[in-house]
Amino acid sequence: MNKPFSQACENNKTPILSVLKPYLEQYDYVLEVGSGTGQHAVYFAESMPHLVWQTSDRLCNHEGIEAWLVESSASNVRKPLSLDLNQPWPVQQVPVIFTANTLHIVSKALVEKLFVGVAQHLANGGLLCIYGPFNYDGAFTSASNAAFDSFLKTQDSQSGIRDIEWVCAKAQQAGLKLLQDHKMPANNRLLLFKR
Repeated sequence: MNKPFSQACENNKTPILSVLKPYLEQYDYVLEVGSGTGQHAVYFAESMPHLVWQTSDRLCNHEGIEAWLVESSASNVRKPLSLDLNQPWPVQQVPVIFTANTLHIVSKALVEKLFVGVAQHLANGGLLCIYGPFNYDGAFTSASNAAFDSFLKTQDSQSGIRDIEWVCAKAQQAGLKLLQDHKMPANNRLLLFKR
């Protein structure tokens, strides 16, 4: 098959890596929740060979992820696990969980289930890394984010850009503390939480 391709992934992979890399030096395994096309997984695994990068997503996305993995030179990226936020996660304890561009795509109820999963499966001392757009004080950070939110809601009324305060409250309930809130290009953020 032709590999799926996301221009957003292509644009943001290098800025994300530059922030993530120093934090992940002390870890050896990352579970990526919602690997999407598989582009991030391949790029990050190739750039951080000390890590095992475990992809995961719903079954409908596995073929595309595997197409990227087949063409990758990285030996440290793993075939996708079937992970649906409505179902029990197929892992035990993991040291790092990474997810990109998921919280605004899935429903608020599924974001809550994501944090339930994090609470169950992120090891003590572990990191949760979340990339995407967020609102602050209930307001969009840019006109483009407001337009993006409107577009998302035309696709799925349950989707939309989440308030950072709500996300941090959910993280706190899961036993996490916000380490850093990094400003990223294109009005995105990279949130790093530690358990």
